[in-house]
Amino acid sequence: MMKDTPASEMLESECCEPVDEQRSAFQVSRRGFLQLLGSGLLITVTESVSFGQSRATGSRRSGTVGARLHIGQDGRITVMTGKVEIGQGSRAQLTQAAAEELRVSVDQIRLVMADTALVPNDGTTAGSRTTPSTVPAVRRGAATARELLTEMACERWKVDRGTVKVREGAIVHPATGRKITYAALAGAKDIAKVYEAAIPRDVEVTPVSEWEVLGTSVPRPNRRDLVTGAHRFPSDIVRPRMLYGKILRPPSYGATLSAIDLSEAKAMDGVVVVRDGNFVGCAAPTSFRAAQAVQAIAKTASWKAAPHPSSKELFSYLKNHARSGGGGRRGSRGGANGSVEDALEKASKVLREVYGISYIQHAPMEPRAAVAEWNDGTLAVWTGSQAPNRVHSQLAQAFGIESGRVRVIIPDMGGGFGGKHTGEVAVEAARLAKGAGRPVSLRWSREEEFIWAYFRPAGVIEIQAGLDANGLTVAWDFTNINSGGAAIASPYEIRNKRTQFLRSDPPLRQGSYRCLAATANNFARESFMDELAAAAGADPLAFRLAHIENARLRAVLETAAKRFRFSERKGKNGQDVGVGLACGTEKGSYVAACVEVSVDRKRGSIDVRRVCEVFECGAIQNPDNLRSQVEGCIIMGLGGALTEEIQFENGKVLNPSFRQYQVPRFADVPELDIHLLDRPDLPSAGGGETPIIAIAPAIANAVFEATGIRIRCMPIRGVALKQG
Repeated sequence: MMKDTPASEMLESECCEPVDEQRSAFQVSRRGFLQLLGSGLLITVTESVSFGQSRATGSRRSGTVGARLHIGQDGRITVMTGKVEIGQGSRAQLTQAAAEELRVSVDQIRLVMADTALVPNDGTTAGSRTTPSTVPAVRRGAATARELLTEMACERWKVDRGTVKVREGAIVHPATGRKITYAALAGAKDIAKVYEAAIPRDVEVTPVSEWEVLGTSVPRPNRRDLVTGAHRFPSDIVRPRMLYGKILRPPSYGATLSAIDLSEAKAMDGVVVVRDGNFVGCAAPTSFRAAQAVQAIAKTASWKAAPHPSSKELFSYLKNHARSGGGGRRGSRGGANGSVEDALEKASKVLREVYGISYIQHAPMEPRAAVAEWNDGTLAVWTGSQAPNRVHSQLAQAFGIESGRVRVIIPDMGGGFGGKHTGEVAVEAARLAKGAGRPVSLRWSREEEFIWAYFRPAGVIEIQAGLDANGLTVAWDFTNINSGGAAIASPYEIRNKRTQFLRSDPPLRQGSYRCLAATANNFARESFMDELAAAAGADPLAFRLAHIENARLRAVLETAAKRFRFSERKGKNGQDVGVGLACGTEKGSYVAACVEVSVDRKRGSIDVRRVCEVFECGAIQNPDNLRSQVEGCIIMGLGGALTEEIQFENGKVLNPSFRQYQVPRFADVPELDIHLLDRPDLPSAGGGETPIIAIAPAIANAVFEATGIRIRCMPIRGVALKQG
């Protein structure tokens, strides 16, 4: 690197740039970090989080000052976080958090993210936890740094803390006109005393009423590189002498390898063949050559197939496998209050329905990718994952090496949506690299991503409820089989309630998805609430409000209904046109949506014309970014509601491409009216997930008004509309 490169810029570039052939990723990171330690102030706020043992900076005690942010003598500030930028905007938000507390512009902040050799373990980037957990940690770290530096200046000037001000990265003493910058203090001889200072849990951060940077629409700091193509995503990483890999995949789920001939592939010029049990892969100078080698091997492979159910029998399969021998339920968890049985027996009306939720894929723009490089027994992997420390552990375990000899680097990547929590592609690339003795790039194809990545869990949801003579719900019984327990508790006030989640033996690999099972649970609950309203002879909006005491949920629902003019439009649409609404809460935030749909009965198609969604997640930290998150949730929710469904038979996925598996296109985007309710009196919650949960049930309820057909399956199958 050039000698005049600022240390903070050098540290950031190491996360994704190639280096010369004589220097490993570990050597470069150690040199960079030691240079940082020698040139300025390094401050860490770890609190309850832990640090990887591979850190070049040495040991860190939890709750001390040591490695969260660095202030260089050049005035540049480097902030470090274990979170990953997946397109959700956390790079901008975390930059704002540091700038706010340090009293500097966002242009002075450089963020290093998701490099296990350099940054704290901030946990998996999931669950909308960056806003309520990592942003406060960065703010506390920056606020502590600001106060420690201010105290240093006061000691130097022999003045009281109350007589100085901090602005634009400098401490100022108005009475005498003295001024000293952070950069000047970073070069002080006594700067080391801050390293081991305890971080107060109650360190004072800037109140919302005084925010100058937070609360504004700061754009993504690396937007220029993203637009021009200069940014290197995981699939763009190149290392010296790198080969390209390809893996032999089974022909069906559960198939095991019984015989294979590797000789033809081994004879190919430049090809390295690696086999470890059922794992077989090839590395070659080009991805095309690697694919040719795998194709040659595939022709010789014999597989023993395993029985596997079809997607046509999915719901019955899940329900049947949710019961153990003797008829008892297994894997059950949930909660109850009151007596559901007594209330159902005394109810004036009782409704019982079953809802089905299909498997769907996350379909990120960038499929899984990894580059692995071994050097003197150490392993560095550049990959796309939402959980860098989990991948770090998986690699150490897979190869039986000390965690300190593993480094995982996650460049800003092309989408995850909960689908990249695991490190299988990193392990595969590392296996090939170890066998080849050279760095290997492994990039899953779109088909591999559709077939071998895990899916959003399918589910069967059984609900029964009872109404009293006044049309109020007096009993509620909700059972989710397989898809999960997120948002399973009803937000409605009902005296007798029971909810439970039952595990099943799923036929496909399944895992996290945007807002987890809340997409399924809210779809079933809000669809059923409309059915209860109809049974009670009540307006669906009034029926919900009669059961809501939570002021925040009422606020989003009433605001959405008013903006959409729901009550005025309900029942006044033409043939095959309808409006519907839904609401919900999860992860400390609240959402309500109203939609208008047009149904083509002959084609069995649904056109979502307009969506009005109101969202509230406490104090808003970046309005434009939050609006983008809500828009993304709505559009993604359209796919799950209308078109997305993994179809499989005989252990094979039948629609593993964007041509066969329909995600929303630009033409599918309806008119959007998004309203963000800002609550500066409340703590900020995450906004990247909850907005998705209201769109599908609102569409289903609108379809009922348009056609008189109840929708109890997601996605909505056109055949149901045609039959109606």
